[in-house]
Amino acid sequence: MKKWTWILAVVLLLSSSLAGCSSSGDKKASSSSSNGNTKGVKQEITVNAMSEPPSLDPALATDTTSGWIIDHTFEGLYTKDKDGKPVEGVAKDVQTSADGKTYTFTIKDDAKWSDGSPVTAKDFEFEWKRVLNPQTGSAFAFYLYYIKGAEEYNKGKGPVENVGITAKDDKTLVVELTNPLGYFKELLTMWTFYPVKKELVEGNKNWAANTDGYVSNGPFKLTEWKHDSQVVAEKNENYWGNKDVSLNKITWKMVNDATTYYQMYKTNELDLIQTLPSDVVAQEKSNKEFKNTPYFGTYMYMFNVKKEPFTNAKIRRAFAMAIDREAITKNVTKAGETPAYAFVPPGVKTKDGDFRKDGGKMIKEDPKEAKKLLEEGMAEEGWKELPQVTLLYNTLESNKKISEAVQEMIKKNLGVNIKLANQEWKTYLDTTKQHNFQMARMGWIGVLLDPAVILDYYLGDSPNNRTQWVNPKYDSLIAQAKAEQDPAKHFQLEHEAEKILMEDLPFMPVYHYTNTYLTSSKFNGVVYPMNRYPNLKWTKKVSD
Repeated sequence: MKKWTWILAVVLLLSSSLAGCSSSGDKKASSSSSNGNTKGVKQEITVNAMSEPPSLDPALATDTTSGWIIDHTFEGLYTKDKDGKPVEGVAKDVQTSADGKTYTFTIKDDAKWSDGSPVTAKDFEFEWKRVLNPQTGSAFAFYLYYIKGAEEYNKGKGPVENVGITAKDDKTLVVELTNPLGYFKELLTMWTFYPVKKELVEGNKNWAANTDGYVSNGPFKLTEWKHDSQVVAEKNENYWGNKDVSLNKITWKMVNDATTYYQMYKTNELDLIQTLPSDVVAQEKSNKEFKNTPYFGTYMYMFNVKKEPFTNAKIRRAFAMAIDREAITKNVTKAGETPAYAFVPPGVKTKDGDFRKDGGKMIKEDPKEAKKLLEEGMAEEGWKELPQVTLLYNTLESNKKISEAVQEMIKKNLGVNIKLANQEWKTYLDTTKQHNFQMARMGWIGVLLDPAVILDYYLGDSPNNRTQWVNPKYDSLIAQAKAEQDPAKHFQLEHEAEKILMEDLPFMPVYHYTNTYLTSSKFNGVVYPMNRYPNLKWTKKVSD
């Protein structure tokens, strides 16, 4: 446990330094918020969510858009401070057993729901078991598998009574793990571990569909949801830490056209935007309001391994070898992204350096070899012509441009004409969840800085794995890595798992993310995490 504590501290320090290295003004911004409002300044901010959040239920949300809003309206036992480190949230005291397997949490006396009623340990027990209940259908239930009996219950192989989550009373929650987990506290900052009000959810299955009856326990409370238009959250006066919250109102607009939301920023209709249009990044880099931050995730195209032609491994590899990632990042996205030749992004500090650097490049770009592999794969399948391929992406200008670049590269290097199709985000998630695609765009962001949370995506039983690729050896290595307490062995097991993934290639990595932002100089105190969208809890408007 001491070794894990050391490695996690280094990782978190790296996250903090990377997230704040862009300009000297950022340190001032993250430390200058104060209690109360600036006199005469309306404490409101309008940002762009880009799309409708698919779900604002912590048990069901799987995407960063929904998570962004939920992170402001709810809070777990642990939360993140301005430097990205896990600190007590709803919990006021935490005791850990000598073997590192049992945690006893004591709930803050002043932890309340937005309706003024107390947050209890029973709310946590109810929600975590609700996430695990197979009938709930939570795609992120596997994040609770570290808890004793959780996996068995979620898979219908064990009773809920065997799950190691117990509210001893209203203030005391006991959680039993199968094995010690060095990053458990950070994991608890994820929205899947947030509480919900037991009485509310039991009485209304659709409690999270709109603002009527929506009760939360975070710095802000949901007050308006005009679907496909905007979400509004206002300061929660019942939040235990409300004295640290200056903003009275956050409005998330839903504008997915990059040119449109960029112009809205320029005309002061939006105060913060992300994912700038690629053709304006160069000119905005000298703007003091511009910020570029690393983002712990990978942009990729998934292959459905049960739909032709991607049933053939050689054809999957041919597609992955036929694109020029550096050309995409330099000429299309233009935001400083890192070309991805493997799945796990840079950012995980190891004893000898960085996990990604230690693992090296795991795929090469070679159009000639790619063409040869394509022909071999077609011969194996007995195809004289390749089945028509459609590349599906969710509606966003940047996704369209990247897909068009990939389309052109595949045609040039493989002689294959692929079609492009797009869908709005919520529909797109449903389509890919039902495996109704051949090749589809996806991004995966690690909820914490460990390779396991990236590699989890392609677990055979992960509901997020839409490729239908299953490899028992891969699954076994990830399970071993999670239980391994020696950092060197832990990372070695993850390297072995990633090697298997990159040999079978159920996906095509394109680049590792960065986020580009424009934030109005009227605001300070915005925090830019490495694996979340901006945290506005400490944001303050300093001028109109």
